[in-house]
Amino acid sequence: MNIELIVVGKTDSKEVSALVDMYTKRINFYNRFNITYIPDIRNSKNLSESQQKTAEGEAILRLIDDSDRVVLLDEKGSEFRSVEYAEWLQKRMNSGIKRLVFVIGGPYGFSPDVYSRSNEKISLSKMTFSHQIIRAIFTEQLYRAFSILHNSPYHHE
Repeated sequence: MNIELIVVGKTDSKEVSALVDMYTKRINFYNRFNITYIPDIRNSKNLSESQQKTAEGEAILRLIDDSDRVVLLDEKGSEFRSVEYAEWLQKRMNSGIKRLVFVIGGPYGFSPDVYSRSNEKISLSKMTFSHQIIRAIFTEQLYRAFSILHNSPYHHE
């Protein structure tokens, strides 16, 4: 199974990028993982929140195939402890899915069309994080899940 993370915009923080790169390399030791960056929407200051979500949503949906399992990282999603998330991931891997696609939206979240296309939602916390820092948190948790599944000493419980 291939795992893809789709994100809106590049991060302007070297530190966040370095963390994401480090965990991406670690994840690829266990499983093929790729991040696709959607360019920031041009002239977004002239767009309403709804228009910006719609434009970002159209760009996201162009990257998703009909056969993909789509998981939105969303504050209203299911919450897991790390071990539970690893079990959730293992079930998806065992299901025969060819591509598992996680999506981090822009600063205003997702358009209704993206919500409609998604298969499920996961929340990484009840707290709100910037759409940039959540990339580092997500990649660390994905790496942690793989380390749990492979009995690596990274995770302690």
